[in-house]
Amino acid sequence: MTKPETRTYDRSAEDLGNIVALEHVNLGIADQGLATVFYMSGLGLTRDPYMMTSIDNMWVNVGRSQFHLPTMAKAQRLRGRVGLVIPDREALLQRLDRVKGMLGDTRFAFVEHEDHVEATCPWGNRILCHDPSSRFDGMGLGMAYVEFDVPRGTANGIARFYRDVFTTGARVEGAAAHVSVGIGQELIFREGDAAAEAYDGHHIQMYVANFSGPHGRLVERGLLTEESNQHQYRFQQIADPGTGKALFEIEHEIRSLRHPLHARPLVNRNPLQTNRAYVPGRDGWVPEPTLPEMDDPRVEMRRKRFEEATRRAAE
Repeated sequence: MTKPETRTYDRSAEDLGNIVALEHVNLGIADQGLATVFYMSGLGLTRDPYMMTSIDNMWVNVGRSQFHLPTMAKAQRLRGRVGLVIPDREALLQRLDRVKGMLGDTRFAFVEHEDHVEATCPWGNRILCHDPSSRFDGMGLGMAYVEFDVPRGTANGIARFYRDVFTTGARVEGAAAHVSVGIGQELIFREGDAAAEAYDGHHIQMYVANFSGPHGRLVERGLLTEESNQHQYRFQQIADPGTGKALFEIEHEIRSLRHPLHARPLVNRNPLQTNRAYVPGRDGWVPEPTLPEMDDPRVEMRRKRFEEATRRAAE
């Protein structure tokens, strides 16, 4: 009898830290109309059809994550960048080009780089749009990272904070701390010399598997700022675990996996769909097969027909 082939796997590659998902970035906006033009018409994302449908807030879906954009008198600015994975760079560039007239009196801009497209929202927030790749663990559409600009000499302490308090993977590469916050998702804290902007209250939200452990360690360090409810708490300061020195300020909304909103299915539309080149059954965004065993020439043929019809209609 032939012995079965023995394979060796890197089992540690499948490990996930205690932080299991980066769910949303919350940024105040000054005008829902301008935000709609940028996030939906420009980036091609989807306004959540079920939640926050009035004019005081808007939730924007991007894969399994969201932007939360409450209406405020003064818009908020993230001190860094948000990294998204958005398929079809050519279509993205065409959408951004089409909306520049409607956003002409704002801070909107976009520029193509070798490995991403950088788009700036009407209030100066920078969104880096990447093509799907193995770098993002097979993510086809989603929020891959949030990158913050932090002072020199803080990256090591920040990495230790997340390892000690949240028992999640964190490493330092060069002058940046990389913190695992989900499958294909990271928080990145990049050291630099630029003077930090004043913190204006924007926040990020994450889900954790062990909810009580980080809570207790935050309480011990005097860092907890809000006991929201049974399923949620907040803190704002990242502090060196050894010295207690404050390293960076960004509010974290921490939720348990028992939170009612955890794993809520999010609607994502297909931004290539148009009324002039309509393809039945393609209103929703569906990731194309990427694994070799899933290759199907019929899928590729349908995709090419759809894209060609869409581009003809846009000409």
